[in-house]
Amino acid sequence: MTDPLLLVAYVLVLPGFLFLFAYSMVFEFLDRRIVARMQNRVGPPFFQPFADLVKTLGKEVIDPQGVDRPVFDAVPLVGLAAVTTAFLYVPVIGASPLAFQGDLVLVLYLLTLPTLALFLLGWLSRNIYAAIGGIRAVTMLFIYEVPFFLALMMPALMAGTWSVSGIMAWQQEHLWFALLQPIAFVIALIGLQAKLERTPFDIPEAETELVAGPWTELTGRRLALMHLANQSAAVVGSALIAAVFLGGPSLPWTIAPPVFGAAAGFLLFLAKTLAVLLVLATVRGATARFRLDQMNVIGWKYITTAALAQAAIVLVMNAWWGGP
Repeated sequence: MTDPLLLVAYVLVLPGFLFLFAYSMVFEFLDRRIVARMQNRVGPPFFQPFADLVKTLGKEVIDPQGVDRPVFDAVPLVGLAAVTTAFLYVPVIGASPLAFQGDLVLVLYLLTLPTLALFLLGWLSRNIYAAIGGIRAVTMLFIYEVPFFLALMMPALMAGTWSVSGIMAWQQEHLWFALLQPIAFVIALIGLQAKLERTPFDIPEAETELVAGPWTELTGRRLALMHLANQSAAVVGSALIAAVFLGGPSLPWTIAPPVFGAAAGFLLFLAKTLAVLLVLATVRGATARFRLDQMNVIGWKYITTAALAQAAIVLVMNAWWGGP
């Protein structure tokens, strides 16, 4: 994409920031409606996420006593900016025009920043519940990030590229990595659930213990922006898994004309991300919260061991097939 106007449209409109924010609200609606149906409830109307965002943006911003206001205002913006930037490197209608060798590492780094933002908000708020929630969030970070990173880097190792678009292109010529590396695919889904702090990994919030954890002192636009960052992270994480393990906006062994390919690719992107959402929502609706010590045992003893086993399998497969 060499035309500056097309590049600006890509960044700002489709599949840029505006699309991400709109799709994140659709994502939240579907997530809440699926969980509600599983629990024999009606669920919210379609416009509820947008209404909540507008209402929260208009609420008064209340500063906790002694808080550093400029930093407290900046942290949610940094978290939201990190997520929206990561989305630009994920294939939506085809290979990203911003793709480069190593952008997978950048995307994984950017998706870590919202968790660190929650930790800072909890620590800076001078509230004991928020501080404990922030410490829990960063503690969980060290548990799930290792297997999550390993799971997403195994396709890169087999494809011989550290670009998300490059991994997608490899699957277009071969098979989806969800079929070639099923263990890594399952670990990536579990890691995304933990990264988003969704049940059963909602340990930092734990409303029955910590009110709302690091979210306790967030009000007004701070709460709105941080909530939007969390919603957007769900879309970006689902899109990343869809691109790395399900071929993103492509199918194996298919070559389509440019116009049809873009439209079909976009529909494939929607279908695959919604399929990932369905799995995440089902897990959230069917499980109960783990304790932090249980999370530690499960993360290091089972999930990380499985990720290392998948890494060994990939190395053997590469040696056998003469891969990268």
